[in-house]
Amino acid sequence: MIEKIKELTKDTFIYGISTIVGRFLGFLLIPFYTNVPSITQSDFGIYSNIYAYLALFTIIFIYGMDAAFMKYTSVAEEDKKKDTFSSPFLFVSLTSLLLSVILFLGKDFFIPLMEITETYSRIYYYFILILIFDSIALIPFASLRLKRKAVKFTSIKMVNIILNLTLNLVLILNYKMGIEAIFISNLIASVFSAVAVVPEILSNLKFRIDISIIKTMLKFGLPYLPGSLAAMFVQVIDRPIVLAMTDAKTLGIYQANYKLGIFMMLFVSMFHYAWQPFFLNNAKEENAKELFSKILTLFLLAASIIWIVLTLFVSDFASWEIINGKTIIGKKYLSGLYIVPAVLLAYLFHGLYVNFTAGIYIEEKTKYFPLVTGIGAAVNILSNIILIPLIGILGAALATLFSYVAMSAGLFIISQRFYEINYEYGRIAKILLLLIFTCCLYYFLYFNYELTLSIKFLILLGFSSAVIGLRIISKEEIIRLGKTLLHIK
Repeated sequence: MIEKIKELTKDTFIYGISTIVGRFLGFLLIPFYTNVPSITQSDFGIYSNIYAYLALFTIIFIYGMDAAFMKYTSVAEEDKKKDTFSSPFLFVSLTSLLLSVILFLGKDFFIPLMEITETYSRIYYYFILILIFDSIALIPFASLRLKRKAVKFTSIKMVNIILNLTLNLVLILNYKMGIEAIFISNLIASVFSAVAVVPEILSNLKFRIDISIIKTMLKFGLPYLPGSLAAMFVQVIDRPIVLAMTDAKTLGIYQANYKLGIFMMLFVSMFHYAWQPFFLNNAKEENAKELFSKILTLFLLAASIIWIVLTLFVSDFASWEIINGKTIIGKKYLSGLYIVPAVLLAYLFHGLYVNFTAGIYIEEKTKYFPLVTGIGAAVNILSNIILIPLIGILGAALATLFSYVAMSAGLFIISQRFYEINYEYGRIAKILLLLIFTCCLYYFLYFNYELTLSIKFLILLGFSSAVIGLRIISKEEIIRLGKTLLHIK
């Protein structure tokens, strides 16, 4: 089991290089956007809203084919792997072009829907092109993951992010462009990624679509579409709602602070990249369920430690002055920092949801994804509508948290029905109770007293002591785990 955990940790670390370094370089754009004069709070709000729609349409363009490809290629005979690559790749490419034509012809409907002003109308065309190139690269990237070519995957993703970052700086600083520069940079980076995976495409491509393969994959993937859409609604629907119930300036402040949740999101994302191929490849192992149980406990413990550190010190980081009195997050955005702990906790529960997907994939019960994520989306929308008028943008952050709690709980119940795993419930319950207590304590102190550095360190010390005192993990396990991870080969 230790060797399997080391294997997952190694892949998680390699994927983490592109995910953490790449996303962090992207995160560096947030201080840039929130401090440059050419991008106002309202502009930042508009940009955030358009990217919410981009995320939703990406799911529509993909319609679950990446998951279906990984599922069936992982079990396909060697002489059939080119067929299971070529058919979904060609099919997704064709449907992406068709959907793009629909978006182009329907521009008079979609541009007002996305609240794109006349000044930024060209952004809509960049939006369509980004969707096309990202969709073309979808199956090749999934192929790299399945073959555990993590280094190649990482290298392409890294160059994509660095190219995107560089173009943003050049276009905004040298050419004084506003948010249009963000979409131009994204488009060029997407084109690069599509070109970079051409060798993977050529080495696997047969110019033939096997209808039987497509039918099988669609049967698996299409039920994933409404579920994926609902899951993406959970992630982005708050932006259009905040915009509708407040204004673009408020949305700009909300989104700038929401982005500080990136550090927990990075941890969950890098785990997700490694987790899916890992559990598919190890599902038939004799001790698979015991292995998956241990991984959930370790994931939750690691995520909890990340949460407490970020919750206590992210405000100090965000308000840290860099040059000429400018802060990491522009001073005009700092008023929304109090939403960050709730956002971080939401991402943690998203990580639990990711863990529970194993049983659904292994037993091919993807038809339940729409139910679970649909409940999450409904919770999100209703919570936003109820809470935003009462407590403003904190209500939007809590709505996201509540939806992820509902989704992780729902998926756990369904997954256990078809693929029961005897999790370490005692340890998990202790961790969750400690998280809830600490979160409530944080907000009580935040709104009623001044959270000084000394108080923050006392909370951190108390949290760490509780982890040991409640026997969530023993000193011996910490030492053994540390030695294991430090000797990854």
